[in-house]
Amino acid sequence: MTVSTAYPADAEGVCVVTVDHPPVNALPVQGWYDLADTVRAAGRDPEVRCVVLAAAGRGFNAGVDIAELQRDPGNAALIGVNRGCAEAFEAVYACEVPVVAAVHGFCLGGGIGLVGNADAIVASEDAVFGLPELDRGALGAATHLARLVPQHLMRTLYYTSRTVTAAELLAHGSVWRVVPAAELLAAAMELASEIARKDGHLLRLAKAALNGIDPVDVRRSYRFEQGFTFEASLAGTADRVRDTFGKEA
Repeated sequence: MTVSTAYPADAEGVCVVTVDHPPVNALPVQGWYDLADTVRAAGRDPEVRCVVLAAAGRGFNAGVDIAELQRDPGNAALIGVNRGCAEAFEAVYACEVPVVAAVHGFCLGGGIGLVGNADAIVASEDAVFGLPELDRGALGAATHLARLVPQHLMRTLYYTSRTVTAAELLAHGSVWRVVPAAELLAAAMELASEIARKDGHLLRLAKAALNGIDPVDVRRSYRFEQGFTFEASLAGTADRVRDTFGKEA
């Protein structure tokens, strides 16, 4: 698991946080905590005025490491990943400066939690977004999907585990730009650099003010959702469904 930071010389005030966890950026418990710590540290840096959240490899994020959950005969891994995801999503939401998500390939499960809490999204033409939670014996992140699409579409996507494309999210106004994959980071950096040219103190005040007027407390609502994930686990439903992962016809 690697979470790295970079401060491009040609983009003053921008910090790029990149996740690289092969093969598909499905993060283990510790990975979520590492990501949270890195984003928080970037936001606390007085020289940083915008964070770009990116990923290496085949896709942006495939959610949690299902294999880690399957290896645990108890609930320690589930509790850990619930808390770790909450920490990472909160770190993006509460980052002291704006966060621009640069999304390519798949953005699934926990990936939706990250981009749903970001301030802006730039996506590549091949990007797809969705919550396959019901196919993985879990619940959660509907809170964040609801920040990307209208309510009835969110519910349909959630119940069916279907995905939407970057172009569809652009039409809904939740993605800033859709660009060819080769241009993704440059496009995200362009937006981040424009933001970073603003006064740093005012940007921090603006971020706090915008969070303060959100109609939904995303932290509370996500933790509420996670309670049902744990209920499904206690009932045995989660294990039964999760054990079909990777075995679909």
